[in-house]
Amino acid sequence: MDLCVIVLLSLFGFLRGQETTDPVSLDYCCKDGKERGQESQDCTSLPLISESTTCRIAQEQCCTAVLEDNICTSGINMAKDQGSCDALLSSSTCETKTAKTCCECCLLGRAAQERGLSCDLTLAVWYQCGLVSRACCVDRSPNSDGKPAPNLQASQGDAQNTEDQCKAAGCSQSCFNGTCSCLEGYKLKADGKTCEDMNECLLGSHQCHGGERCINTLGSYRCQRVISCGTGYELTDSNKCEDIDECETGTHNCGAELECQNTAGSFRCRPRVQCGVGFIQDALGSCIDINECVSVTGPCPSGHMCFNMVGSYTCQRHSVTCGRGYHLNTDSSRCVDIDECAGPDNSCDGHGCINVVGSYRCECRAGFIFNSISRSCEDINECRNYPGRLCAHKCENILGSYKCSCTTGFKLAADGRNCDDLNECESSPCSQECANVYGSYQCYCRRGYQLSDADGITCEDIDECALPTGGHICSYRCHNTPGSFHCTCPATGYALAPNGRSCQDIDECVTGTHSCSETESCFNIQGGYKCLNFDCPPNYRRSGDTPRVDRADIIRCVKSCQPNDISCVLNPILSISHTAISLPTFREFNKPEEIVFLRSPTPSHLPHMDSPEIVYDILEGNVQNSFDIIKRLDHGMIVGVVRQVKPLVGPVSTVLKLAMNYVTKGVVSHRNIINVHIYVSEFWF
Repeated sequence: MDLCVIVLLSLFGFLRGQETTDPVSLDYCCKDGKERGQESQDCTSLPLISESTTCRIAQEQCCTAVLEDNICTSGINMAKDQGSCDALLSSSTCETKTAKTCCECCLLGRAAQERGLSCDLTLAVWYQCGLVSRACCVDRSPNSDGKPAPNLQASQGDAQNTEDQCKAAGCSQSCFNGTCSCLEGYKLKADGKTCEDMNECLLGSHQCHGGERCINTLGSYRCQRVISCGTGYELTDSNKCEDIDECETGTHNCGAELECQNTAGSFRCRPRVQCGVGFIQDALGSCIDINECVSVTGPCPSGHMCFNMVGSYTCQRHSVTCGRGYHLNTDSSRCVDIDECAGPDNSCDGHGCINVVGSYRCECRAGFIFNSISRSCEDINECRNYPGRLCAHKCENILGSYKCSCTTGFKLAADGRNCDDLNECESSPCSQECANVYGSYQCYCRRGYQLSDADGITCEDIDECALPTGGHICSYRCHNTPGSFHCTCPATGYALAPNGRSCQDIDECVTGTHSCSETESCFNIQGGYKCLNFDCPPNYRRSGDTPRVDRADIIRCVKSCQPNDISCVLNPILSISHTAISLPTFREFNKPEEIVFLRSPTPSHLPHMDSPEIVYDILEGNVQNSFDIIKRLDHGMIVGVVRQVKPLVGPVSTVLKLAMNYVTKGVVSHRNIINVHIYVSEFWF
């Protein structure tokens, strides 16, 4: 602890050199702090004796040094008196910890001495602990003072034996009864013979003053001033700073009209004409009033206020103003401490309250912390101080504690901190099926249903018929049912296919469900049938026997003239043919559809013809110009291709009368007539 005091006093010496304008000296500030430390006052809230920050630091540090020195000394005395530090284990205050440290370090030194070990610990302990340990070790050593203790009553023979024993011991300095000892400033080494220098600076056994640094020497030490004397002072041989009299040495710079006057650390040039009491001369020799009220010591007694006057001053008694934590005593003569802890409504608002001189401190309950500025117990926000460490999900601060909660889909576990997954499906939140997932749940629906966009819980029927592809689900009509759908076909002419979606045409001609007579041919069309009866006109006869007309069948009537029927012979129409075709109403009509192909041999295969040209033409029945005919050569055959070039919406029926003209030298030599009976269904299937 002495070393701590030396360091602090060195600091004060430095601060004192830095702040020389403070009317209160640092020595006085330190002395005040020491006195309050001896009274065990709170060093962090001492009544200020000066507005200077440096003075406050000196007060507080000198007070702390005295307190720590006293506390450490009490611990050392406990180790020496009781040989144990157990009494210091029941408390955990800072003062008790300091006393316990010094007590235990002293026990280390005593143990080293008892075991005959060196008092210089080789353990890696705190520096202050090493000093205390060595001091306690040396204190118990029989030769700790470094001087032999001879037995004055020993006989002459004993003396002779002692002398022989000392010679055999081979001591480096002194010997007594065969035991080596050392001179003052030395200590005996572990070999028990050799003496080594004792470092009084480390042991704290030197007598250096504040502002001086201890320098160890062989067998002794010397004190050297730490801080230089500064301008206007010189260091003497006795290691002290003395003022330089610039006036006597002639090192001043005063003019001839001025008189040199030495001051502490400097000098002043004063006019030779002196001013009266209460005045001071400036550099020009003018006398100006001295403001005695701002002097260092103050001219007025305590409890009075100073008012400056020209050449003098006056003192007036004023009321005492006490600082924070104090109030006037009953006679208003001085300030005394306020006991903030007195009464049931103390300043700590229900927490423990400890009164100290000029202030108080609170012993806060768990979950609170003392705010030294507001001097109150404030709630500790555990959630903010330990984010993510207290609660698994959400942490909510409450007065003096905290509580955990979980996000949606979880429930608080039994430990009150973690969160377990909540099985929401147990409460049947979904209208159909529910799947629990970590932290949530998912509703899903059976086939034919879909989740509602509104709540994500309710299953709504899917109207398959209203979907963008609904028109392609069924060939004809789609009927929605809960969770499904079914298709229907037109009432007559169609049957539902095995796939339940397509409509298949019923061939009434095959099934025998038609109503055609024996003289009529049944022709099946999409969604129904037609009863056809094609008779040949006069002078024409049917070629071949065609009892039933199919899509590719052609009933052909060829010219058959009676003898001497010149008009019949001259008629260019060689044949009249009939055929029938059934067409759907195309849903998408993007290009021409080829529906009829008229094939004929090339002109080179016809007898008695001089290479006629075949010209195709549509004579009648071209509804809305929906058809055309083009000529094409295919494998040596001239083919007339009838195409549907525009869409027709059924039901529509028409007879497309086509002409196949054989033209020779610009004249139609003969022609064939083909009547195509076209039946367009109202459906696309």
